[in-house]
Amino acid sequence: MTSTPAASQHVSTHPGHALHTATPSDSLAAMSASPPAHPTVPAFVWLEITGKCQLNCTHCYAGSSPAGRHGTLTVPEWEHVISSTAASGVQMVQFIGGEPTLHPALPHLINHALDHGLRAEVFTNLVHLTPALWAAFTQPGVSLATSWYTDDPAQHQQITGRNTHARTWTHITECVRRGVPLRAGVITSILAGQRDREALAMLAALGIPASTDHLRDLGRGSRPDPTALCGGCGDKVACIGPDGTVHPCPMARWVNAGHVRDGVAAALTHAGPAALAAGLPRTSPPTSPAPLQACGPDTYCDPNYCNPKCVPSLRR
Repeated sequence: MTSTPAASQHVSTHPGHALHTATPSDSLAAMSASPPAHPTVPAFVWLEITGKCQLNCTHCYAGSSPAGRHGTLTVPEWEHVISSTAASGVQMVQFIGGEPTLHPALPHLINHALDHGLRAEVFTNLVHLTPALWAAFTQPGVSLATSWYTDDPAQHQQITGRNTHARTWTHITECVRRGVPLRAGVITSILAGQRDREALAMLAALGIPASTDHLRDLGRGSRPDPTALCGGCGDKVACIGPDGTVHPCPMARWVNAGHVRDGVAAALTHAGPAALAAGLPRTSPPTSPAPLQACGPDTYCDPNYCNPKCVPSLRR
């Protein structure tokens, strides 16, 4: 697989990124660095604001758990990341984790995204929602996404590690009552005999759009497997991790496309070349102007499994 000189210089398949020792003011200044002369700006960016989650799902792509942390980016740095993505031409961001509702600044960051003309989606397990979160979620331009596995509380607990089935369903129905846009992903084949069809029927009864995907060999307990990816990593999409490292997508977190402290716009536009340089499978050239069939700006996104598509519709 060939790559541009920039890709060969900056792409690393090591999962870690050396943290900078610059001061916060220096970091914010570097984040404003100019992008390449002919950038391919993502239309959609995942913001992985935390690695902490109250669940301990057996299949988690990020390996999140209650022992996770919020990462090293400060709230002012996240603000700058958001404003820089908007200035670069990004249309929509999705807050992910971990469980993004556990980050105390999530309502503020949602408002910051809206203030900069971005649409914002939150991928949440819907376990713990405060009044401040509901206030943020009910604003125009905000939507939610969630995972739903089964109609059986015992199976749900076996998958997630906690007895949260009833609480999550209560919040799903509350989203409908409040008119909060919500969509769901149902991941099949996690358990033998998993009642995934019944889960889909529950969602359909409430009019909640849902899609399914098989369990992918990525995340907790798995070695990185490029063949489990959907083939659209870095194609008008990028992911920023809790430490500021940029990846072509949340699934390809072993591929390093740069760091926001070296310049947000430049790192985002390098996500596509990074995917190519790492030899990730492709379903379309990374600069294709048309949406991909399997992964693109007009298809469904479940960041836990690609679903197998990558981002929610940008045409709402």
